[in-house]
Amino acid sequence: MPDAGPPFTVRLSDPGEVAAALPHLIGFQPRESLVAVSLRGPDGRRLGLTGRTDLPPAAHPRPVLDGLVRSMLTDRPAAVLLLVASEQDDDADGGPSPAELPHRPLVREAVLAFTAARVAVREVLLVRGGRWWSYDCDAACCLPGAGTPLPGGTSPLAAASVVTGQVVEADRAALVRRLAPVGFLAAAGMARACDEVGDELARRTAELGWDAVAEEGWAAVLAAVDAAGPGAGAGLSDRQVARLAWGLRDVDLRDRALTLALGRSAAAAEGVWTELTRRAPAPLAAAPATLLAVTAWVRGDGSLANVALERALTSEPTYTFAVLLRAALDACLPPAEVRRLIRDACGPSDARR
Repeated sequence: MPDAGPPFTVRLSDPGEVAAALPHLIGFQPRESLVAVSLRGPDGRRLGLTGRTDLPPAAHPRPVLDGLVRSMLTDRPAAVLLLVASEQDDDADGGPSPAELPHRPLVREAVLAFTAARVAVREVLLVRGGRWWSYDCDAACCLPGAGTPLPGGTSPLAAASVVTGQVVEADRAALVRRLAPVGFLAAAGMARACDEVGDELARRTAELGWDAVAEEGWAAVLAAVDAAGPGAGAGLSDRQVARLAWGLRDVDLRDRALTLALGRSAAAAEGVWTELTRRAPAPLAAAPATLLAVTAWVRGDGSLANVALERALTSEPTYTFAVLLRAALDACLPPAEVRRLIRDACGPSDARR
């Protein structure tokens, strides 16, 4: 199927909806975080890049804020929306006055940092305990003891996240655990399977030639993705994981697998890359982890993309594809640009299914 880009548009019409959407915008429930949302388009009403950082130390916030500003500038925002997600009060002097919202010094520094970069701050919100406040509102709804409940029910963005395969975790640590290597016994079994399959592939390559073996590897990738689709049953065996991981060490095969991020099978491919990232031993985990990072970034899930890249570079610190993608993500390369690069690099493919 041709790449059609994002499948639909989700509209968030007020600040409360954006506040409620934070877990879906960043991939997990933010805790003690400062979040910046780029506002783009002629009227500054289109959501762009979302950036998150831990709440910086009260005494030295500017280095953290300057880094956040630099990241947001890569999206060329017309303005930004800032959100403080926090259940804690200020650290200094026992917290804020009962008549003030917490973290106002941080908010003031953040506004100054974006203003110095010539980016307007449209609004600043506090999100805590299922409610939200505006730091710019003096009405009764935004007094510290009040607040406005976050919208309930299933939001359009939550529904869209399910369709695109996004899993929202409780926090970033849970996201890291999702990709953590398997335990000792499972790892030992995988290591044996990888040794056996590696020896078999070496013999088959000597007999048939690498091109034939590579085509077998591509068929194995497509079969695994098909099996991971709707209604999938049991997961991959150790030998299947080993065969896929060895195959993806071939650059041409890996690049063909990139095209799977552009079609209807993207969610199924992401499931396969996730399983391989968890179960394949180093350095075989580097290729599927990097493919997982690409697939996540293409659909706008920067949190999963970054965690997957950390896993790839832990598995093989010099893996060139991961090193290049790390630089691209640090520069906040837009997902649309990643899609374009994949199309240009790989050309038309019947793998975009």
